[in-house]
Amino acid sequence: MSDHTAKAPPAALNRRRFLSAAGLGAGAMALSASAAGAGAIAAKAAAGTPDPNIVPVPDWTKTLGPGVNVNSYGKPSPFEKDVVRREVEWLTASRESSVSFTPLYALDGIITPNGLCFVRHHGGEAEIDPDKYRFMVHGMVDKPLVFTLDDIKRMPGRVNRTYFLECAANSGMEWRGAQLNGCQFTHGMIHNVIYTGVPLKAFLDAAGVKPKGKWLLAEGADSAAMTRSIPMEKAMKDCLVAFAMNGEALRPEQGYPVRLVVPGWEGNMWI
Repeated sequence: MSDHTAKAPPAALNRRRFLSAAGLGAGAMALSASAAGAGAIAAKAAAGTPDPNIVPVPDWTKTLGPGVNVNSYGKPSPFEKDVVRREVEWLTASRESSVSFTPLYALDGIITPNGLCFVRHHGGEAEIDPDKYRFMVHGMVDKPLVFTLDDIKRMPGRVNRTYFLECAANSGMEWRGAQLNGCQFTHGMIHNVIYTGVPLKAFLDAAGVKPKGKWLLAEGADSAAMTRSIPMEKAMKDCLVAFAMNGEALRPEQGYPVRLVVPGWEGNMWI
């Protein structure tokens, strides 16, 4: 005798449900791997007891350390002395026109510390007096303007923006095969920081760009007099006249007191 009892039809295959289940499975596998790794570390830690760095009591727990403001500007621990920018002496003819590399292998998170951002010089590090610095907008404009650093900081529309910067030559050490061992030298011509400044558009609008003005020439104040041509469309879109990075004034090696930030374009455009 056949069973004619009504039964619910099998659940239809659902792509989202399937992928969700697969994701849970993958998550469980990842969790298991993580737990296994933690277990191995714990086992190693247990095997190391008694730890000679715990018994006897370390010296630093028995003596007073330096007082406040011994270093009026905070510095990394001396035990982190190897986490530094590095250069390749044979790469260029002089250090005044050379590059140092960000130690990517030693960093965590997405923000590059100011003191570890890679450096690319064309004429050495310029030492510019901020009180004498001037930012000039002239040419095909209705009213040529000159701004001091204080003027720039007082301009309305100040913003904070996180931008990624990469030198056009990044990874160049591998163009003809690996030349050095380590990601610092192969991929270290990058940084990612929070820039503070005023959109370039604000200054161009104040000067009144004439309709025929389709390009601008950005010129730096260092001895190399670096210049780069930028389409007016890009200049008006998202370029930034920056005076700070990661909450403090630009470092001299990063263009102090002001640099032009050109998001999404290679680093040599950032005059």
